[in-house]
Amino acid sequence: MKFTTMLLGAALVASAFGVQAQESVGDEWRPSKPVRIIVPIVGSTNDVLARLLAPKLQAAFGQPFVVENKGGAGGNIGAAEVARAVPDGLTLLVGYNGPLAINVSLFDSMPYDPRKAFEPITLAVKAPQYLVVNPSAGFTDVKDFIAKAKAAPDKYSYGSVSLGSASHLTMEMFKDVAGFQMTHVPYRGAAPAMTDLLAGQVQAGFFVPGNVQGYVQTGRLKLLASSGTKRFPSTPDVPTLAELGFKGFEATSWIGFLAPAGTPQNIIKRYNEEMVRILKSPEISARLSEMEFEVVASSPQEFSQWIDTEITRWGAVIKKTGAKSN
Repeated sequence: MKFTTMLLGAALVASAFGVQAQESVGDEWRPSKPVRIIVPIVGSTNDVLARLLAPKLQAAFGQPFVVENKGGAGGNIGAAEVARAVPDGLTLLVGYNGPLAINVSLFDSMPYDPRKAFEPITLAVKAPQYLVVNPSAGFTDVKDFIAKAKAAPDKYSYGSVSLGSASHLTMEMFKDVAGFQMTHVPYRGAAPAMTDLLAGQVQAGFFVPGNVQGYVQTGRLKLLASSGTKRFPSTPDVPTLAELGFKGFEATSWIGFLAPAGTPQNIIKRYNEEMVRILKSPEISARLSEMEFEVVASSPQEFSQWIDTEITRWGAVIKKTGAKSN
């Protein structure tokens, strides 16, 4: 009996060692359990990107990758959950401007430090946004939009995908440079924002193409301008705000993947390699191109530097416009 017990114990030790080896030997790390991908916003292009990559990651790593939406507090709730997670490669964050770059200046206190709480994996995609309106509001162009907002500042409101998102702060930038006022209505994701914009509960907003393209094509929404440095290829007749006289106006929405701080670098390296390969694959890059996203697929170091740059950029916008989380 004693000999049998010793054999059993040895087998358990060997089994545990085998799992550990599977998880952490060199560049061949593979998760031994399902991986959670936390999206800190509901029904957005962040969610679309996560669900595009999840089955490809599952095929690459041999474990399920489960997408979970954890919206609220401008993305802080979901991001904080990842920041608290065990750094073992089994929890990933789909990060964007809000919880990684904007909220640190927008909120008086944060549940995490975006520079210290995460290990960047890759900046996946970037995209300018459209200034889009409900046709029933009667805005003919950007000049008319500004004139009507100035004449009746309490009449119009704009929606955003969340408090502290690029969708929110881009309109605050535009309000500041164009000199008009408009009430902000933040939502918990693109889906409810689109619902109210289509219903005329809010009249305008800045949204990435993937959120509005279908509605524009059917005439339910109208594009007035874009926030990039050049026009979108799919809508060459829609001008940029910069070319309409707002010199230097540029606001980019972006999405990337991160892991909790302390995640071993061999795990970060493996995720980066697979995500870059997937993002640049013909199937996924074509799908993202249809959504007017620019595939970046950066290194972890480049993504870290980008976050630092964006914290500075959006911090200056928040300071100048006086935007706060309330």
